[in-house]
Amino acid sequence: MPVAQDTAIWISESDVVSMMGMGEAIAALETGLQAEAQGDAQNMIKTHVEWGGGGTLHAIGAVFPKDGFAGTKTWPHTKNGATPLLILFDSNNGTLKAILEAFALGQLRTAAASGVATQRLASAGASEFAIIGTGKQAITQVAAVLAVRPIRRMRVFSPNEERRIQFVTRARNEFGVEVVGASSVREAVEGAPIITVATRATEPILTADMVDRGTHINSVGAIVASRAEVSGDVVARSTQIVTDSIPQAQKLSRELIEFFGSQPGNWDTVRSLASVVGSCSGRMADDDLTLFKSLGVGVSDLSLGIALYKRALELGLGQRIPRPQKVSPRLRTT
Repeated sequence: MPVAQDTAIWISESDVVSMMGMGEAIAALETGLQAEAQGDAQNMIKTHVEWGGGGTLHAIGAVFPKDGFAGTKTWPHTKNGATPLLILFDSNNGTLKAILEAFALGQLRTAAASGVATQRLASAGASEFAIIGTGKQAITQVAAVLAVRPIRRMRVFSPNEERRIQFVTRARNEFGVEVVGASSVREAVEGAPIITVATRATEPILTADMVDRGTHINSVGAIVASRAEVSGDVVARSTQIVTDSIPQAQKLSRELIEFFGSQPGNWDTVRSLASVVGSCSGRMADDDLTLFKSLGVGVSDLSLGIALYKRALELGLGQRIPRPQKVSPRLRTT
């Protein structure tokens, strides 16, 4: 039975996975990016804090006032794990609409962004692909590229040989394409027309001399200024540079900050993914490298979260939760 729209619901990880695959995630993100391009959605720039041992606390958000939604996603990333939550509110009256467990959602939205960028910026007939990194984001990143390009062969590199072998086996089984392990980043990316780098590298691991002309690169792992995946000469060779949020990149992307500096005018050649989608533009015949720098933004999370919320209402999924009641505090002077 459909859930009443005036009921707040808790949407679990299993609910998210049951309602949305990669194709649906890419479609939902496309819709959200179109809204952003038309001025009907706006990002809240990410805020974060870091502490010893590699811990980081993140908060991002967005508003879709035309659709009646506002929301935030927050999570601590620690060496022992993370528990991201996306909270959706009614943008007209501030009431709670839903709380979504957002680990799978985050993987889907990050991969969907790479899928949207690859669809527009990679060579149309690209049939080979290199993935650098085999962590939690990697398998959905592969799914996103395979959803938009006719990939027949994929190369994988991770410095951990055991994880690399396990990932190769899993990818072969899940996607039914040729998958081979590589012993280095250079070996993995040689001649590959599409490269996705999804690591926690603190120094660049992909340099321009490794990459052929015409390659599209998705850099998705370095989302704080203490990390970097691609070198400055990759940025220099990139004839199109796209990111999900230019203000956020100016704050958090070390690769782009080091290349373009702190003056906003230097960033005029960098485009937002929403502007690429909104203008229906893409790869040009004379492009050398194209680079998508993914940082993760609220519009992306809410694009998927809103679609999941609406679908949950239709299917009667999600656990009903009481709306918070406004109660005035009792103030004591003694």
